[in-house]
Amino acid sequence: MSKFVRAAKVSDIPPGERHWVDFEEETVVIFNVDGQFYCIADVCTHDGGPLEDGRLIGCTIECPRHGAHFDLRTGAALSFPAVTPVPVYQVKVDGEDIYVESPDE
Repeated sequence: MSKFVRAAKVSDIPPGERHWVDFEEETVVIFNVDGQFYCIADVCTHDGGPLEDGRLIGCTIECPRHGAHFDLRTGAALSFPAVTPVPVYQVKVDGEDIYVESPDE
């Protein structure tokens, strides 16, 4: 069973913005796309670089290093040079609190 951890408040992540959370094993990024929250690992599966400063285009993130695109909803690699999906984590909103599935579990 997945463990969920309180990661932020809704007001911490306005639409179009992102929030980083460091776990023991991995750093994740929570994105707010038009009021919907998505969480992915902060790593491009092409070369291991961070996605943190990538351009957000709808529900996709563009790797700032080599331009690969990933779907925030599924983690799917949408363009070369990446071919492997990025890990995604479930997000739950309870009132003003945002919880994410812990990658450490």
